[in-house]
Amino acid sequence: MRLLHRARGTETTAPAPAAPSGPLALVIGGGISGLVAARELVMSGHRVALHEAQGHFGGCVTEHQVAGLSLDAGAESFATRSTAVAQLLGELGLGEDIVTPEPGGAWLYLKRGHDNVAQPLPATGILGIPGDPWADEVRTAVGRSGALRAAADLITPVSKKILEGEMSLGALVRSRMGSAVLENLVTPVVSGVHSADPDTLDVDAIAPGLRAAVLKHGSLAKAVAAKRAAAPAGSAVASVRGGMNRLTTALIADLRAAGVELKTNSRIAAIAPGENSTGFRVTLGESAAHSEAGTALQVDRVVVATGGELAVELLSGIDQAFTEHRPSTGAGISLVTLVLDKPELDDAPRGTGLLVSPSVDNIGAKALTHATAKWQWLGDESGPGTHVLRLSYGRLNDRASALVNADDRTLRDAALKDASALLGMVISAEDLLGFDVIRYSGALPFATTGHARRVAQIRAIAATHPGLDVVGAWLSGTGLAAVVGDTRKKLRITVS
Repeated sequence: MRLLHRARGTETTAPAPAAPSGPLALVIGGGISGLVAARELVMSGHRVALHEAQGHFGGCVTEHQVAGLSLDAGAESFATRSTAVAQLLGELGLGEDIVTPEPGGAWLYLKRGHDNVAQPLPATGILGIPGDPWADEVRTAVGRSGALRAAADLITPVSKKILEGEMSLGALVRSRMGSAVLENLVTPVVSGVHSADPDTLDVDAIAPGLRAAVLKHGSLAKAVAAKRAAAPAGSAVASVRGGMNRLTTALIADLRAAGVELKTNSRIAAIAPGENSTGFRVTLGESAAHSEAGTALQVDRVVVATGGELAVELLSGIDQAFTEHRPSTGAGISLVTLVLDKPELDDAPRGTGLLVSPSVDNIGAKALTHATAKWQWLGDESGPGTHVLRLSYGRLNDRASALVNADDRTLRDAALKDASALLGMVISAEDLLGFDVIRYSGALPFATTGHARRVAQIRAIAATHPGLDVVGAWLSGTGLAAVVGDTRKKLRITVS
């Protein structure tokens, strides 16, 4: 079935198709995984209802207004390692609006003795792992001895045992390139992107295929270089002119045009097997938006597209075997957006932003994005002298991580102080045109060691219940590329 597509400021003239009359599917959760799941279901001929407990769709892919600018409130880019997101954007009429970052590149903020230093992130790496251990910027970051240890990877034989068992990203990097590369390059990148220690993260979940590539190419550096060479041309990430929040807007418009029933402020209280073991019985919970609490719906299919803890709670009503797979709570994140009148930033002194090493103890933020330097469309829209900075809080060390729960004014003041240190200039409240704080509780689930095994077990249980699917970042891994790709793969359903 062909859906109605929207692009910014335009709408196709094709009439909206009639709503499907096939089996009834209910999607629980209106983040990107839920919206994409609903789209796949309606295209396969299902009647679809989507229930979102919050007051908006899109999860962390939404917008907010700061100082008159419409900005991404959460995810502001997607990884280009797969074509999943670009393909979806194309189907939604946004393909021509895909943009890549400006070439300034990201920087690192590292501890050097008693001082802190800023330097460009090596351009040849993946997750901070260098493809050329002897490159100048690698030697600057890890020192001569650290670079020598990293270069030993190029001549150290690789055993087939590297593929055996479960392994963390930190263990792989440390064994092949040493602690200096792990601490000064990989940890700042991974803690900035995934809010986790590399020693806790499953290498196969964070970097699929990397272990096999190490064995194939004979070294970690060569494997990274090969993966970089095989990646799509251009930047490792991309976005949409106007912000990634346009993906949510386009998905909602597409679903409404296709006759999908979309409900916000609609919590699902329970799921159970349906009457006569056919389909599912879904009970609506209390909500400010409707007075149907306790109402039970009989549906043919259910897609659970919530966070992991809520998903397991609901799934346990179908099968108690799900209970033992309840995930741990992910890290809380606070994003502080500053809009500044600061012409001194026109030259983008730290490229597109910085990632902060956990060893740095006088900075609360784990990362700073200079959004107007990163995205040309935003720089053009804000105009010369006006700059958008976004600082992310949720550091690995205990003192800095406490900031994530501070009040908005405290976070604003911390962001001004941190931005001053990271960018090497005084940024004060007098420069501020506006600010906002966006909070995500448990937003980034840990893909800890053994993640692939746990996901396989969860999906094996789901497979014993025909018509049940479970999707979302707690299974696919974080990032739009992972979420969109995994959800579309799982929900390619043909209705007879």
